Amino acid sequence: MRLVVDLNRCQGYAQCAFLAPDVFAMHGDEGLLYDPQAEDAQRERLAQAVAACPVQAILVDELDLAATAGSASTPTATSTPAGEAPDA
Repeated sequence: MRLVVDLNRCQGYAQCAFLAPDVFAMHGDEGLLYDPQAEDAQRERLAQAVAACPVQAILVDELDLAATAGSASTPTATSTPAGEAPDA
């Protein structure tokens, strides 16, 4: 899975390093080191790190992000209110 951190946006809060230490590490007070090719085994922890970033500096490949969302992103059937005909 591919990821990019916008280091101009990153403020060094280190939430990512706390939640996914195998992918992210702090170097000093503000320097962030990360693995841009994280392993699939880290998918859940990476999703947590992305969600926890207060400045949304972590970007994950869209295909990988959709797979992380799982069945929550799959379309479901919609219902029509009673007395109305469904659109054709």
